[in-house]
Amino acid sequence: MRKRAASAVLGAVAALAGFAVPGAYAGETQTDVDISNVSFDGGKNIVVGLYAKTITVSGTFTHPSGIQDADFVLWRGPDGANPYDTYDDRIVSNQYYSHADCVASSATTSTCSQTISLEPDWRYSGTALTNAHAGTWKVSVQGVANDDSWTHTADYTTTRLQRQSQLTVNAGPEPIAQGESLTVTGKLTRANWDTLDYRGYTNQPVRLQFRKAGTTTYTTVKTVYTSSTGNLTTTVTASEDGYWRWNFAGTSTTPAVKATGDFVDVQ
Repeated sequence: MRKRAASAVLGAVAALAGFAVPGAYAGETQTDVDISNVSFDGGKNIVVGLYAKTITVSGTFTHPSGIQDADFVLWRGPDGANPYDTYDDRIVSNQYYSHADCVASSATTSTCSQTISLEPDWRYSGTALTNAHAGTWKVSVQGVANDDSWTHTADYTTTRLQRQSQLTVNAGPEPIAQGESLTVTGKLTRANWDTLDYRGYTNQPVRLQFRKAGTTTYTTVKTVYTSSTGNLTTTVTASEDGYWRWNFAGTSTTPAVKATGDFVDVQ
């Protein structure tokens, strides 16, 4: 894979691909090439832990003369001509760029895809992620036809870049007598791209859920907020055999996560 950083304006995306596309700036669209079905990582949010993750972005491009090239760029900032400033010289203008490969399905239509590698560790990458990069990113898409007509849209769609989350649970004591107080603990953490480890996610609402033995559905019992270190603790009355788990709904920067249920034998 060939990866390079885009320059300070999205109009340069076309130049990097080897085509002269004048006026391709913030949100401006030339509509000679039809673009559809643009998808990042199968339509999911982009979730990155402590190690590099390579995602695939693809789209369908159509023009009567056929398609010769396409490009996708992740960026963020006020507009395409004014992305955020360079962060520690590691992410140039907060844009990721690589070149698409196009496969024709007919004389007029091609599916174009490319890979983008996201790396939290600056020791191995010149474009390392930091915590500040989590959130919503805009997607610039460009398609160039065989007759050199083109479409370029600086903000075709958006995608969400998130810090991977983890959630644990422990319920005890086990076994426990019916009617006694059961303590349920756990911890919600997420990838810290600045320190390259997992740190507690502070002051987040997490649902405590119970599933009776022999059933398949969890029911929410209460909502508890994480501590300053991401810890969770609460007490409930033990009434019947079943599984206890924590369920976090997620935020814009952190994906939803559910702990694996912990079985408690009530005697």
